[in-house]
Amino acid sequence: MTKQYLSFGAARGKRMWNVLVVGLAILGTGAFVGAAPAGQPYQAPQATTAPVLDGRATDACWARAEWRPLDQRWVGPPATAADFQGRYKVVWTPARLYVLAEITDDRLIDIHPDPLDKWWDDDCLEIFVDPDRSRGDHQYNYNAWAYHVALDGHVVDMGRDQKGHLFDAHVQSKHRQQGKVTTWETSVALYADTYDDQNPAANRPLTIRAGQPIGFALAYCDNDHSPERENFFGSEVVTGEDKNRGWIDAGIFGTLVPVAAPKAPRR
Repeated sequence: MTKQYLSFGAARGKRMWNVLVVGLAILGTGAFVGAAPAGQPYQAPQATTAPVLDGRATDACWARAEWRPLDQRWVGPPATAADFQGRYKVVWTPARLYVLAEITDDRLIDIHPDPLDKWWDDDCLEIFVDPDRSRGDHQYNYNAWAYHVALDGHVVDMGRDQKGHLFDAHVQSKHRQQGKVTTWETSVALYADTYDDQNPAANRPLTIRAGQPIGFALAYCDNDHSPERENFFGSEVVTGEDKNRGWIDAGIFGTLVPVAAPKAPRR
């Protein structure tokens, strides 16, 4: 059966400032634009072939994407480089975002066997997406998503009932550890804010299109076997005293711009 995908336009009206972002994407159609300064929109190259999720990061598409750091301490005391370092890349296909994360963590911990029990206090990758970049509150709604990707592969976010729910079908992941370095490869399907959690099978993922911006951030929960996580490191600068706002406020997310793959030369 052929899958159906909704366009971003069908899910939400386009915003005027997208015109500028489209211009950036057009610049990238001939050759992928080089690394942008921190805080600038992340220009994610299109993968003509989706990467295989095996935690090896050997797929050709990853070579065209730039690294960005996970260097913002959102929760916890300062950590040494031996305890934590992180960086990430993103590519896309019309069906999914693909996120590669390279995490240096001296201890991997999953002390809560129930995936819906204090999932934020285990080591996990957290992927924040705001598909139409509308920003605003998403604490107990689907205006945006905060996917906690656990070491065992389960994926949790908060629902409208103010409880954690499994969204394993939204995010697939595979990680591989070598020494203190863990490589995560994940794929993320995007869903509109009209998501119906009472009838999950009725929801259809959105189509990702070149030039249409997405709110995006990445973070890592780090626990070295304490009752609660010790640190929470993110990709975005968050001002003010309370920096742990990504699960509530999509306004702290950065911007990801899907860039079209270069066109094959005519023969």
